[in-house]
Amino acid sequence: MDGVLVSWAVPKGPTLDPKVRRAAFHVDDHPMEYVAFEGVIPAGTYGGGDVIVWDSGHWVPYKDSDPKAAIAGGELHIELHGEKLRGKFVMVRTRADEWLLLKKRDEFAADGWEASAFPLSVLSGRSSDEVKADPEWFWRSDLPAARAAVPARPGMREIDLAGLNAIRENGTWEVFGRSLRVTNLSKVLFPARDGEDPVTKRELLRYTAETAFVVQPYLAGRALNLHRFPGGAATKGFWQKALPSHAPDWLPRWTEPGSGTEYLVVNEPAALVWAANFGGLEWHPWTSTVDAPDRPSYALIDLDPGGGTAWADLLVLARLHRTAFEHLGVRAWAKVTGRRGIQVWVPVERGPGFAETRAWVERLSRSVGAVVPELVSWAWEKAERGGRARLDFTQNAVNKTLVAPYSPRPAPGAPVSAPIAWDELDDPALRPDGFTIRTIGSRLAERGDLFSGVLHTAQRLPPL
Repeated sequence: MDGVLVSWAVPKGPTLDPKVRRAAFHVDDHPMEYVAFEGVIPAGTYGGGDVIVWDSGHWVPYKDSDPKAAIAGGELHIELHGEKLRGKFVMVRTRADEWLLLKKRDEFAADGWEASAFPLSVLSGRSSDEVKADPEWFWRSDLPAARAAVPARPGMREIDLAGLNAIRENGTWEVFGRSLRVTNLSKVLFPARDGEDPVTKRELLRYTAETAFVVQPYLAGRALNLHRFPGGAATKGFWQKALPSHAPDWLPRWTEPGSGTEYLVVNEPAALVWAANFGGLEWHPWTSTVDAPDRPSYALIDLDPGGGTAWADLLVLARLHRTAFEHLGVRAWAKVTGRRGIQVWVPVERGPGFAETRAWVERLSRSVGAVVPELVSWAWEKAERGGRARLDFTQNAVNKTLVAPYSPRPAPGAPVSAPIAWDELDDPALRPDGFTIRTIGSRLAERGDLFSGVLHTAQRLPPL
């Protein structure tokens, strides 16, 4: 409200149980810059202790046309659209700055629901104890809010490209506060495109470091599958899911219940540089977070061209999806794959399982496919599709992944999976592999991260 975070402390944590009342204490407003802070506030200063972003989303008032007046009057009705907290709540002042927080009985009410059962950050997937033991940021309340978050480790925000360039072939690179052993820096990892030089490992590591802070939010708190090509993109690659035993101890990780597989979780930028140095040319994060692996954050739409699908035909399919989203009032973000296709991510509120998101995407895509049946095949086997495109809704499943935004692809010139604005579907210059690790930086500088909306949007999928 009015450019600040109006704040209450809830010592026992909020609940979705409408039978439970929680004490809440109205505290000082917080600056907007605090909304994404995760780290440690030094002891002896206001709010001292460890901080995680336990939930994130947006709120709207209901019943109250003027929420500021409602607070002054001592009763505020709000509807929360978070990843953990959803539905209607009411806050009632009992005395001075003491309030009660109550959950209303609605479709999101859950008897016995306790915040302690969901302890991890929605931003990084880390616990409070993990942040306390190894903080990335400190909050300096003596500094202006825009500069109050300072790196906890020396060099954490610094990209020492001069240090990388000084290493001839093998050596130790200090990057983002970590010591990383790098090898074979002159090795060609991506063959050349016509009129260009091939892309070496050194160039891949430089690109990864330069874009790490843009890419990391799409990977944080999620298990990462790596498509590894130790011999370079011209050789046969393989999928690496489990972290190797020789992985450094500082790498964030998560062990999947049941399988016991230990996955890399890129909760800090240096972990992504490690993955690239390890031969991970493609980065595929799970579409669910490690604290709720059965609950997807996105509904995924994969426009997978067949052998006979022209780029113009794929654009027709993408534009039809664009029209469908406009009709439904659904916010979605598109990107070219860096190979031949187009993918769309639809951020969703935490709640539906993969069966629900898969069914929704299937119904949407079958509606689109019915408009141009000559372009689409629903056959499972590629050989049976007659060269037509497949609208692949089956990617909406546990441990099924689509390539991350800005991830390289194993092809000549090191193309990347690049986010696009919807109106670029009408640009005759658009190509699915038109952006590379050499050109995407200038695009980011000019247009910013066109995909970032998926990180800050939570929505309920409407009925179809």
